[in-house]
Amino acid sequence: MTEANFKIAEKSDTKILVKFIGEFYEFEHLKFDESIVRTALANVLHDDSLGRVWLIQNGDEAIGYVVLTFGYSLEFRGRDAFIDELYIQESYRGQGVGMSVIQFIESVCPSLGIQALHLEVERKNTAAQNLYRKVVFKDHDRYLMTKWIAN
Repeated sequence: MTEANFKIAEKSDTKILVKFIGEFYEFEHLKFDESIVRTALANVLHDDSLGRVWLIQNGDEAIGYVVLTFGYSLEFRGRDAFIDELYIQESYRGQGVGMSVIQFIESVCPSLGIQALHLEVERKNTAAQNLYRKVVFKDHDRYLMTKWIAN
């Protein structure tokens, strides 16, 4: 079992974060545009009202990242948050790191005023679904639907 620790990300961590984001997007078959990623990442790193970013570390070595973004919902009783992205390098998967990440995020939620925590997972990613079910995330039998608002 790998012992994970967490470091709040700073501007100086942008290079490693962009590398990890590229790896994550490749794994998830998402379109990766580095300039768009850098802009969105800079926004959340500089504006605490948007969320938080942490590097996931094994000792001093960065092995992944997690992004928590904030919202507000009447249905979920106030401030809610989304685990927007969670990435662990492949060589560290299956070693309890994902469980440590979820436990860490849950532990910081009360201090951030978060009433409900959400995430999304690909239907074919059954390993991640099993982890999330173990830590009592519930499927609402709804679809997350998205419409891109283009400039």
